[in-house]
Amino acid sequence: MIEIDRVSKTYETGNKALKNVSLTIEDGEFVFIVGRSGSGKSTLMKLLLKELEPTKGRIKVNDMDLGRMPRRYVPKYRRGLGVVFQDFRLLKDRTVFENVAFAQRVIGVPGRVIKESVPEMLRMVGLSAKYKAYPRQLSGGEQQRVAIARALINDPDVLLADEPTGNLDSFNAHEIMRLLDEINQRGTTVVVITHSHELVEEMGKRVITMDRGIITDDTGSYITPERQRFYYEN
Repeated sequence: MIEIDRVSKTYETGNKALKNVSLTIEDGEFVFIVGRSGSGKSTLMKLLLKELEPTKGRIKVNDMDLGRMPRRYVPKYRRGLGVVFQDFRLLKDRTVFENVAFAQRVIGVPGRVIKESVPEMLRMVGLSAKYKAYPRQLSGGEQQRVAIARALINDPDVLLADEPTGNLDSFNAHEIMRLLDEINQRGTTVVVITHSHELVEEMGKRVITMDRGIITDDTGSYITPERQRFYYEN
């Protein structure tokens, strides 16, 4: 599903955000990428979204080499990814229904399909009764559920979640993680970027730890690219 092969990223400022990172995530996995601020995890996500290009190394998603992908194919590639951000990024002047439907409207999905698919997606995330509500009328946890529904509405192969519980209280954070687990059980590959060790420990999933641009083991020691690819920590 995702192959990251000896990838490094150095910004124009000279900051070496990633240093020789290798990682393989299989189809249907649920993986946490954990690290403190500045560890390189967000840079890694931007590379997967092709918002940035690596300084060196190769990234493949679904056998597509991102380094060889023409720019005109990038929008189509991104439609195969569901993305959830910490700040929700909802359209404040649109209802829950319209927020989720927006992701389908921008790619030309017919209205009759939207009328069927959006209610089903809202049912899955537990918001059927809130379809007419506006974001300001929702709790933080409910807003994040809308964001997840919008990320999933086009049936992506991979869901990337960047600090999806960062702005939530403990109860809502656990509810969102439970929902992501259910989504994974339905077959979607889920990659969660987080700094919350508490949530990670409770989930019992595969954990990739990053620090200062490298993948480390649970003692903080560097893992060579040969060992990194399928490293498993729990």
